[in-house]
Amino acid sequence: MKTMPINANLSMDRYGRQIAACLDASAEALPHDISERLRVARLQALGKHRDVQVRATAPVLVGGGTAALGAGDGDRGIWPGLVSLVPLLALIAGLVAIQVFGTNQVAQELAEIDSAILTDDLPPDAYADPGFAQFLKARLDQRQQD
Repeated sequence: MKTMPINANLSMDRYGRQIAACLDASAEALPHDISERLRVARLQALGKHRDVQVRATAPVLVGGGTAALGAGDGDRGIWPGLVSLVPLLALIAGLVAIQVFGTNQVAQELAEIDSAILTDDLPPDAYADPGFAQFLKARLDQRQQD
């Protein structure tokens, strides 16, 4: 991004004012109908310019000497800020729901396995078998279907 020195901006402003003065001086020599059309066109251009509000993003100094991009000092009110929080709140609510339901489901499965171990008559060698958890889950599924 190119930036112009302050002196260049001042000289451009001065040049623009000189052009505007020359145009104003020569506008007096124009016929009435042309000057009226120019006046109407100028009013239309100003009206369109007021309708279009351009918000430029410029660096804003934040505490500690750091810079952040800001949208300027627009008078947008509080609603856009609150509306922008809705996706964040939905994300937090979803993460909490996943945590609660996931924890409850795991705890319920462990409780079912523990109750099956405590109420079943099995030889002690069955507890050391690697497929014992699968066996218990299959029996629980059979009980739930009945």
